[in-house]
Amino acid sequence: MTIKVGDEAPDFNFTHKNGSPASLKSLRQQKAVVLYFYPKDDTPGCTAQACSFRDSYEDFVQAGAEVIGVSSDDASKHEAFAARYRLPFTLVSDADGELRKRYGVPRSFLGLVPGRVTYVIDRQGVVQHVFNSQLQSTKHISEAMDVLKRLSAS
Repeated sequence: MTIKVGDEAPDFNFTHKNGSPASLKSLRQQKAVVLYFYPKDDTPGCTAQACSFRDSYEDFVQAGAEVIGVSSDDASKHEAFAARYRLPFTLVSDADGELRKRYGVPRSFLGLVPGRVTYVIDRQGVVQHVFNSQLQSTKHISEAMDVLKRLSAS
């Protein structure tokens, strides 16, 4: 199953960067969510993407959104990655690939590399935008911001 625009975003539980438990549903009731799946911490494209989200983070907050990154790396690797690059948003571990499967995030490069897909989810839990590009890692930020601006204007 692939999640597309107009679908309800599958809920999931996670631990906020501050250590408190949360769910997508509880978070999106407060603000829109930019949920991005990426292949792996500390790789060039993933680092560029994370740092671009970091550099635009205040713009996302001002647009009424929270950013959550998801990869299969474990929580300790995420902690080190977030600390090294001063990432202000939460990174979620999907070690078993279940969350990636629930969203239908495809693999790329002959099925060897986990895909890079960003979802913009509104406060009602509806997916408003899906951007899938393995190679244009930093374009995910502008795509998400454009949708958030459109949502806030309507």
